[in-house]
This record gives sequence, C-alpha cells and structure tokens, in this order.
Amino acid sequence: MATIHRTTMVPTKLELLAGWLPEQPWYGSTGALPALSRAGGFRLDDPAGEVGIEFAFVTDGQGTTYSVPMAYRGAPLPGAEHGLIGTSEHGVLGTRWVYDAAHDPVAIAQLLDFICGRADAQQQSESDTPDPSVGRHWPSAGRLAAATPLRVRNSEPGRTTVAVELTDGSTARTLSGSLHLVRGLERVTGDDLDLGRVEADWTRLDGTTARGPIAVVR
Repeated sequence: MATIHRTTMVPTKLELLAGWLPEQPWYGSTGALPALSRAGGFRLDDPAGEVGIEFAFVTDGQGTTYSVPMAYRGAPLPGAEHGLIGTSEHGVLGTRWVYDAAHDPVAIAQLLDFICGRADAQQQSESDTPDPSVGRHWPSAGRLAAATPLRVRNSEPGRTTVAVELTDGSTARTLSGSLHLVRGLERVTGDDLDLGRVEADWTRLDGTTARGPIAVVR
C-alpha cells in the first residue's frame, strides 16, 4: 500500500498543473494561467511500490473540472518526455518526476486492473484506506492490457485514448479496444458504446457533488 506523507512539494501539484494544463489540446484555455482548486480524486497502488498513481480532479476559475491522472517517479521514465508535467521537490522522497499517467505503463496497467476487479481504489489523502465511492463496471470475464509500447492520442474533445487489448476469458482470443481517459468531467457522459467504465465523485465550485465517468473502455 502507498504511504501518504504529510509534507511539502515545491512546486505544488496545483502549481505544476497551472502551467501544464493550458498546453493540452483538451483544455478550454482562456489565455491566462488557470486558478485551480482541488475537486477530489483517488489513488491506485503500484504493487512494486515504486510509482505513485493519483487521479486528481481540479476545477479552474471558469468552473470546469478536469481529471488529471498523474504518476510520480523517483527517476525519469525513458521515452515519456512528452508526458512529463514537471518535477517537484518532495519533503521526504526528494525529486519527483511527475507524468501525465496516460504515458506511464505502470499507471495504465493498474487502472486496467482496477476496471477488471483486480485492484482497489484508495483514498486520495489517507494511507492504506480503500475508497469504495469509486465505482467500476466490467461485465466481461476477460483481461485488459495496454498495447506495448503505449499508444496514446487525443482522439476527440475532452478525452485521451490509450490502445488496449482484451483477452477473452473463454476463447483466449485477443481483441483490440481503447481506454478513454475523460478529461473535462462536466462535458462527457457514459453511453451504450462503453464496455467498461470507472465512475467517481467530484465537488463543484458551489460545493455540490457531481458524479460521472472518468475512464471508459470501448
């Protein structure tokens, strides 16, 4: 289980994201650095204990909430320079390389395991504490795995797509599919094309709670 340290990060996560978000094609930029606030999220555990995995929900000054899955590493991830959000000095762990988790194979593998029921969501700010509010829907007996190497693209407004493969549990056939990471949470809903999904809660600027898909498999 991941240990949550009560310490500092310099720059903070929100400061890193304020500079990174306006550069993303799925962000509704206003031409100025966004004033971000936390809106919720959850974590997944890396079984090897090397990579921190956090799904952070942040709301900008326009009231739009974004899902930014992040992977925290103690050294650079070779070949993932285009997915680097930035580096930060952690008060306990030292320099951390912070990546958009769409480009991190460990983070994607754990998300797929969570969807298939082989991993549990964890509280965002508490160690060793499951978060049962994070829901998943996966009717298949098959196993999901990301394509190797990762194939990531911004396929449509509000989503980042990662190529995946589904191994059918009964026939052992392998089928191609896609994992869609929902970015603008207020803009996207699930639909009948979704084979599997992850749903979570977030808090709007007015204090009300919303819920919707943050990842879907097609």
